[in-house]
Amino acid sequence: MAKSEKRRKPARLPAQIDHAIKAAEDKKAADLVVLDLRKAAGFTDFFLICSGTNARQTRAIADAVMETLAAEGATPAHLEGYDRSEWILIDYFDFIVHIFVPVTRAFYGLERLWGNADRIEVAAGR
Repeated sequence: MAKSEKRRKPARLPAQIDHAIKAAEDKKAADLVVLDLRKAAGFTDFFLICSGTNARQTRAIADAVMETLAAEGATPAHLEGYDRSEWILIDYFDFIVHIFVPVTRAFYGLERLWGNADRIEVAAGR
């Protein structure tokens, strides 16, 4: 590693996001990434973005996330896109979970739109 490169410690995420990640992983969500929006003047602190292969899987991921967080007493402030399931948005105020089918994720490109946010890669099986 070059001297000018900094090693970053893995970010410590809020427990609810960790639990949402685990729930999504349990349903085989792909390409999980967290965007830290706190320095990007966002309207929320974090985005959790992931993909499912089809509408059925995106709904299963959404259900797992909501059930896991409901067990901790958290209910979403807003749920959108569940019926079509190409892009499901689950708003928990401090963070928003975005679950996409791959073609819709590529089309909207949230990671590109929020390029000034810190990107936290989610290692499989953290």
